[in-house]
Amino acid sequence: MIKIMFVCHGNICRSPMAEFVFKDLVLKKGMEDKFYISSSATSTEEIWNGVGNPVYPPAKRELAKHGISCEGKRAVQLKRSDYDKFDYFIGMDRANIRNMNRILENDPQNKIYKLLTFAGLSDDVADPWYTGDFETTYNDVAEGCEALLNFILDK
Repeated sequence: MIKIMFVCHGNICRSPMAEFVFKDLVLKKGMEDKFYISSSATSTEEIWNGVGNPVYPPAKRELAKHGISCEGKRAVQLKRSDYDKFDYFIGMDRANIRNMNRILENDPQNKIYKLLTFAGLSDDVADPWYTGDFETTYNDVAEGCEALLNFILDK
C-alpha cells in the first residue's frame, strides 16, 4: 500500500483539497485499495483543545463543484512519528517544505516533495486563504495530483 500525506499550513484548504482530489482520482481508477491518503497541518492554528476545524467552507464548496466530498475531515497536525508511517509527504509551498523538515527532523529517506514539482513546475500551490481564489487553488491541486499519480504509477 502506498501511503501519502498532503501537508499545508492549517489543513483546512489546500491539503484537504489535495487529499480528496487524490482519493477521487484513485477511486475512478479502481485503485483505492492500493493507497492510504491523508492530510495534515504544519501549524496548530486550526486545532483547538485537540479538535481540528473542518474544511474551510469555500474549499468545501469548490470540491463539491467537482463532485468531491470532504465530509467529516478535520484539521490535524503533522507529527514526527508520521515519518515512518508514510511513503510521501507532499507540501503545497516552500514554507510547508521548510516546516515539514523541522517537524519531521529532516528527510533522510527523501520522502518530502512540493506538489507542483510532479507537474514540472517550481510554483507553489496558490493559497486561497490569502487570495480568496479557490478555483485557481483547485486547478493547481488537480494538476499536481494527476501528475503525482502518474509519477507513482510509472515507478
